[in-house]
Amino acid sequence: MKCTRLLCILGVIFLCSTIHSIWPQAPETSKIVFVSNRDGNREIYTMNPDGSQQVRLTQNFALDHHPTWSPTGEEILFVSDRDGVWDLYLMDADGSNVRRVFKKAAHREYPTWSPDGKQLAYVRGWFTYIATLGKQEEQQLTNGFDPAWSPDGTEIAFARGDFGSHRLTLVNVRVGRQKRVLPEDTISWQQRPAWSATGEQIAFSWLNHVRPIGRIFDLVDKETIYIVNHDGTDLKRIVPEDGKAAMNPVWDPRGDNLVYEQSINHGFHLFKVNITSRARTQLTHIGFYNELGDWFDPVVALSVLPQPLSLTTMWGAVKEP
Repeated sequence: MKCTRLLCILGVIFLCSTIHSIWPQAPETSKIVFVSNRDGNREIYTMNPDGSQQVRLTQNFALDHHPTWSPTGEEILFVSDRDGVWDLYLMDADGSNVRRVFKKAAHREYPTWSPDGKQLAYVRGWFTYIATLGKQEEQQLTNGFDPAWSPDGTEIAFARGDFGSHRLTLVNVRVGRQKRVLPEDTISWQQRPAWSATGEQIAFSWLNHVRPIGRIFDLVDKETIYIVNHDGTDLKRIVPEDGKAAMNPVWDPRGDNLVYEQSINHGFHLFKVNITSRARTQLTHIGFYNELGDWFDPVVALSVLPQPLSLTTMWGAVKEP
């Protein structure tokens, strides 16, 4: 009897350790996920916030881009054309267990997680959609692109396209009400919003110049990085206009720095800028194309994950009377 009981206990321990070993594991230290073409095509990599230990995660002849950490850091959501059309995929944080999000393929890009990790927002065509993980239903939220879900789950910041303009806009996920962040009379080429971890500020890239009619690319090198309060106040330019286009900012989860991509030497590399000192550090030096993804910090993630009562509610359900 004792031997049988001991064998049962050992069996349970072995089973639990086996199950634990196959669960996805979040990084134990702060990591940035990004895209680079340094190995011949666009693959997904991770690195430390100082640019060290750059590790390739994906191994595929297809193009992969727009990676973003799940709120717990255990998974990475990304876009790939590996099945013939740009669509959403998930993989574990170490690059294993790659799988499609939707059974039916469609052109989906620019994904963002809800803060509880249960829903996704993304772009199909010129519209932002919402879907619940594990389900196949999609709900159209608004016309616009570059969605970024607020840390409290109530709003999505996006770039609304109207007659050639891109305006930084917020939409309430529950009721669909929209508001522009900056005044109506500001120049309108604003895109790629990113929330600070507290939700108090939004970083974005902005071409704050009137573009000559019919000469769209004449001023693109003046696009750069700004931050603004959630209510549209205290607008600040963080990266100077120095003839090298800067775009696609991502916040340090602790709120001290931004990482962004900048045109340099006929390509794009990733830089880090301190919000206070404006000191800049180049993080990548290999490859022609390096695209930003997302920044995860396990310490901050544990402190800001939403509690059960504040979790977001699916858009399709809250629209119903």
